[in-house]
Amino acid sequence: MDSRIRALLDVCMKNGSSTIIQKLYRGIRTKTADETVKTAVEFASFVPKNTTLALHGDLGAGKTTFIKGLAQAWQISETVTSPTFNLYTIYQGTRQLVHLDAYRLDSGADMDALMIHDFLSEPWCLAIEWPERIAEELPENVWHLYLSIGPDKQHCIRLKT
Repeated sequence: MDSRIRALLDVCMKNGSSTIIQKLYRGIRTKTADETVKTAVEFASFVPKNTTLALHGDLGAGKTTFIKGLAQAWQISETVTSPTFNLYTIYQGTRQLVHLDAYRLDSGADMDALMIHDFLSEPWCLAIEWPERIAEELPENVWHLYLSIGPDKQHCIRLKT
């Protein structure tokens, strides 16, 4: 487990509070895109500067919607869309958000060729959709979010490390 997540969970356990980190660790169900955005907005305040988020989930699970919430929290005024054809998009607000769609990448070499790390400007968050495509290139302390859709059409968002 990333030591930063463990520290947040430990603090919450000691003072008896329940944070979005604890809720996400247990799993949160959302019924609408707006609820998913609100969850991401709340989560954004706990994301340390210069962090990579790996968003796992099938097509339509809400990965881009979740990233829209991060952008809203960090006062990014541009419209967030899936960067499937561009591979990544850089947004600037109170934090730089780099949104990478790794679906079309075949390897870590493809990731290196994008030179994303050369464009990161502090404070940043690198949010990666389809991270399993470049698993060998992910940093050790990446935060993994798993998004899914249940048979009841509710979305589930879970933080795992």
